[in-house]
Amino acid sequence: MTATAVFIAAAMIVMALGLAMTLAWRVWFQTRNASWIDVAWTIAVGAAGFVAAFVPLGAEPRRGVLIAAAVAAWTVRLAPHLIARTRVHSDDPRYHAQIRHWGAGAPVRMFGVCMVRALWGVPLVLAVRLAAHNATDPLGLRDAIGTALVFAGIVGAALADRQLHHFREHSGGAVCERGLWRYSRHPNYFFEFLGWCAYPVFAIQIGAPWGWLALAAPLTMYLLLVHVSGIPPVEKHMLRTRGDAYEGYIARTSAFMPLPGRAPPPGR
Repeated sequence: MTATAVFIAAAMIVMALGLAMTLAWRVWFQTRNASWIDVAWTIAVGAAGFVAAFVPLGAEPRRGVLIAAAVAAWTVRLAPHLIARTRVHSDDPRYHAQIRHWGAGAPVRMFGVCMVRALWGVPLVLAVRLAAHNATDPLGLRDAIGTALVFAGIVGAALADRQLHHFREHSGGAVCERGLWRYSRHPNYFFEFLGWCAYPVFAIQIGAPWGWLALAAPLTMYLLLVHVSGIPPVEKHMLRTRGDAYEGYIARTSAFMPLPGRAPPPGR
């Protein structure tokens, strides 16, 4: 892709995600359930990525179809999971305390949150575009590695979410330390990040400098999940509601990357 093509693609992505997150803010304003923001963001990023990959097909159309299928699979897996969770919970605890603190200014602040989320989505969709339109060589080993990363990310995140859901149905509010949750406090976030590591693999090549911009996708996802809207607010909520049990879990278990840790207490 040329510099002009990258700039035009980025501008169109900004406009598309900005419109989508404006609609997400409207849904929040009517329902006061901030969980719908995550649902809308996932669908918006997935839909924009699918269009960016698939239309128009590049000189190597099979790669465009492969990338479109990858981002569609991510969306189809994650969006229904978030929708089901949103229907069960009346609001997202990550946002609840903040909205109460904002008081009458919450609508304006939440609109700003939605616009920031739109901007966070731009590097992700642009990476999909760069990956799909890397057409200087035919499908090969890089595409196989990228596909494996997408598959591992989707399956790993789905397994982690399923394990946590099953545990919560029978736990009575305890801290989950079973399955993948024995090795990471947030394995679902780790596998989400892993899946987005695929797009630089698809996009980067010698002599094509714009492909390196795809590295912004896993970096963006890492920052979001580990430092912004993922681990920090979730752990703050868990410490407030689970107390000493979660503090012990923190002491035993890696925060993000699955690693062997100290044995959990008996019965876990």
